[in-house]
Amino acid sequence: MGKKILLVDDEEDFLKVTSSRIESWGYEVISVANGKQALDAVMSKNPDIVILDYMMPEMDGIETLKRIRKINKKLPVIMFTAYPNEKAIEGAENLSVRAFIPKLSMYSDSQEALKQALKISEGRE
Repeated sequence: MGKKILLVDDEEDFLKVTSSRIESWGYEVISVANGKQALDAVMSKNPDIVILDYMMPEMDGIETLKRIRKINKKLPVIMFTAYPNEKAIEGAENLSVRAFIPKLSMYSDSQEALKQALKISEGRE
């Protein structure tokens, strides 16, 4: 398997479909359903990149990202949301997000964003 991708989303169907798609690109996928599970996975599974949903119950994507940054400041993160807006993007960019993808375009934009984030994480860009 290729690089380890941590996929975080509270929607089970979206998580299944997106995990399968990313695995078809040759990556190993670790799927979790909330921010707490994401933090546990960052510490125990050592992913190469995180794909993080912006809107989740209990701990949203920004709060999860803030806590990820306390664990690992350089871990590449791609965020996606069904409701993109300027405020959300601004908050995410301040926390070193590699890409911000509207959820509806996740399938078309995510592979290229993932490749770019991995290049950056490996110091090739």
